Amino acid sequence: MPGKLKVKICAGRHLPVMDRASDLTDAFVEVKFSNTTFKTEVYPKSLNPQWNSEWFKFEVDDEDLQDEPLQITVLDHDTYSANDAIGKVYIDIDPLLCSEAATVICGWFPIYDTIHGIRGEINVSVKVDLFNDLNRFRQSSCGVKFFCSTSIPKCYKAVVVHGFVEELVVNEDPEYQWIDRIRTPRASNEARQRLISLMSGELQRKIGLKVLEMGGNAVVGYLQCFDLEGESGLVVRAIGTACTLDKISNTSAAQLPACNSPSKEIKEAPFSEDPNPNTHSSGPSTPLKNQTYSFSPSKSYSRQSSSSDTDLSLTPKTGMGSGGSAGKDGGHLKTLLRQQTQSALEQREFPFFTLTSFPLGFLIHAGGVVSARSVKLLDRIHNPDEPETRDAWWEEIRQEIKSHAKALGCHAVVGYSESTSICEEVCILSASGTAAVLNPKFLQDGCLDYTSPPSCGFCHIPYDELNMPFPAHLTYCCNCRRQKVPDVLFTTIDLPIEAAVTGKGCLIQARLCRLKKKAQGEANATAISNLLPFMEYELHTQLMNKLKLRGMNALFGLRIQISVGENMLVGLASATGVYLTALPAPGGIQIAGKTPSDIAYEQHISNIQKKINDTISRNKELYEIHPLEISEEVIGSPIPEPRQRSRLLRSHSESSDEVSELDLSHGKKDAFVLEIDDADAVEDILSLLTDAPLPTGFYSCNTENMPGIHNWTSSIQMFTTVRVFRLNNVNSLYFKLISFVYLPLSKKSFAFSISFVSHFTISAPSLDKASPLAEGHLRLRSTPSCTDSTVTVVKMTPLSFIPGAKIIKYLGIINMFFIRETTSLREEGGVSGFLHTFIAEVFAMVRAHVAALGGNAVISYIMKECVFMENSNKNQAQCLINVSGDAVILIRESEQEGVPIQTHGSTNQTPQSGGAPVS
Repeated sequence: MPGKLKVKICAGRHLPVMDRASDLTDAFVEVKFSNTTFKTEVYPKSLNPQWNSEWFKFEVDDEDLQDEPLQITVLDHDTYSANDAIGKVYIDIDPLLCSEAATVICGWFPIYDTIHGIRGEINVSVKVDLFNDLNRFRQSSCGVKFFCSTSIPKCYKAVVVHGFVEELVVNEDPEYQWIDRIRTPRASNEARQRLISLMSGELQRKIGLKVLEMGGNAVVGYLQCFDLEGESGLVVRAIGTACTLDKISNTSAAQLPACNSPSKEIKEAPFSEDPNPNTHSSGPSTPLKNQTYSFSPSKSYSRQSSSSDTDLSLTPKTGMGSGGSAGKDGGHLKTLLRQQTQSALEQREFPFFTLTSFPLGFLIHAGGVVSARSVKLLDRIHNPDEPETRDAWWEEIRQEIKSHAKALGCHAVVGYSESTSICEEVCILSASGTAAVLNPKFLQDGCLDYTSPPSCGFCHIPYDELNMPFPAHLTYCCNCRRQKVPDVLFTTIDLPIEAAVTGKGCLIQARLCRLKKKAQGEANATAISNLLPFMEYELHTQLMNKLKLRGMNALFGLRIQISVGENMLVGLASATGVYLTALPAPGGIQIAGKTPSDIAYEQHISNIQKKINDTISRNKELYEIHPLEISEEVIGSPIPEPRQRSRLLRSHSESSDEVSELDLSHGKKDAFVLEIDDADAVEDILSLLTDAPLPTGFYSCNTENMPGIHNWTSSIQMFTTVRVFRLNNVNSLYFKLISFVYLPLSKKSFAFSISFVSHFTISAPSLDKASPLAEGHLRLRSTPSCTDSTVTVVKMTPLSFIPGAKIIKYLGIINMFFIRETTSLREEGGVSGFLHTFIAEVFAMVRAHVAALGGNAVISYIMKECVFMENSNKNQAQCLINVSGDAVILIRESEQEGVPIQTHGSTNQTPQSGGAPVS
């Protein structure tokens, strides 16, 4: 046998009272792995049993070690009736299968019940002994490391980046099986939770096999999602970037700048990025001397077999050289660079990268955001248990993304992500990323030296300026004054570390709600398909308007989410706005258009214009945006523009006899023009002024680093907030979102859904619900709820680092799924109390698993799924939560390596400092 799993059950504490006669419990434990089960002795009449069992040994294949979770069930022994379940613990064995990670899992785990929540704790020790497996046909991928972080992990360097990996697995959802009619809610929840754990392990193993076939040993930017398709099935899917990583030795690490130290400049470093906000300077950086990063030309191992070099009609047919005064030599070099990049990437079916942060020199040009959406009917799936149909759906989306990137003159997509929104039989598939040109020198193995790029290089256009795929106003770069740049840049990546920024950044959001008629089947899918393009267009329009209102010219970390409901579609776009020094200064916002000859109305419009002008001036002062004035004679005049017309807010009909449309996108302008053509347009403009200003000295963004903020504090605290409310009208959603938009400091992520009453409340009317979710950081003092100085608090953060600390070891990925159900919603404090308690319990269980691995922090933490269903008439509610992150060991920068950060508190109490939930 290639592996032996050993488990020891030591003790329990704080168990619930199961025998009302004695107010005690006769507890024993079942330990199950795969099809083998062991039991401890019954420890009579105690709430703090001491089992101290022998080592239970399981002889298993390493494939099972990856797929199967260790299942520990605590029960109360009854002589004359069935044993009562107290709760369960699921332990992922995968961290023990990597030689660099933990060697033992040992600690106190919360005993969790899907009906009652946490019911005490159990002390468990787990070990794995692996034997050499010489089977060339093995089905395991032991040793492949997984990272949720979307940048190369600290204390690692990337030798090769192989490319995009994806996989999905499908199964029937136990919640919708016929047996659900005869089993208890607890049994149904546990069946669902165990199945998801199995599918998650299987998915991770299969992706690991693809990585091994490509010659890699790690997956970076690993994103795993669950699609609850109802009766159509349960889908677990994941994407990531396959890499070959090498651990940085202590000697090499000593030469690197300390992790996340904003006061130091990056001088030399292998491919392990420091998210240093102070490196956003205008001067070029020192050339890297120890660069060992390269691309592998191997293709992505996708299940589909479609060709990767299909000639797509959107691809520009003209040359890609730089025109204007850049010179023929510059154009030739640019064309050669693009040809080299294309040659290295065309062997891959999908040249996508889930990374959002890169080393110096990796990103040559960013062309802009590319996205694709598709509406599918789940009832059209012929065999719900087979993944082929879903594979074909995603294949179609990815090919469209690839074609859009080619249309922008790019051959790669960075910051790539995928998502779904499901309502009954309709599923919206979405994918987005940033079209990019990558450095061809990185395509050569062993490339160790190159010249660092200028701070403005990624802003230069990669497409042909004489045959642009969209209307754009191009000018010469305000930094190098040699290449052309657009007037505005949208991306899904973090701000590059070499980027020159003027002033500070801020969070910019666009929110949109569109009503639709109730429909079923194909009619419903058609209605949604017709709405989607206009929704995305209006979200981008809102973002553009709000960007101009803040005096900025670029967006980073852009994420657009579309959620579908029975009566409406809701869109939310979040990004971090900045003023890139290389891009031209944005003009003001000018209101124009045909207005009634009413003096009062004209005065109203004049007042709106004055408010807009005052707001722009105030924002420039608030965000310290004071760019240097560069004359047109110095940087050159804009290129001649084609006479193409477009409108940003409203469009006249083709048969309109009114005055011709204003040219809103082309030519030199001192202002960004918003045209009024009806009363709705006035409302749209007024909505720009509704965002309340932030308090003085408080800033917000959704990227790893706050642009322009250098004084990072080590006293950070993560928070999570979930709100559930009825949508009475559009304004209620708008108001509720605004009410908590500006809380966090950095790395804020928003998610929301329009869900319906669960299947167990079919008799109740179906109501739309919105569940906004936000995560971020507040600069708050730690407030431990326990004074036990012997226990280490596990810090939690959505960042890939903690300021003032250094990561010395990655212990494995944390990917956990929880279900909580109640039939006493009012008694538990209503929706707010129920959700607050559940989220606090999730925090406690995550911390316990990290502490058992020997870690003291979770980085890149994210709550990827939060599905809430309620029936207030029956006093019932159910919530499903999926969280993930990277378990690590941190030390303070001032301490010696090997001495982890210690903080007083309890890892198993709810909640602890560093992760207070807000409901």
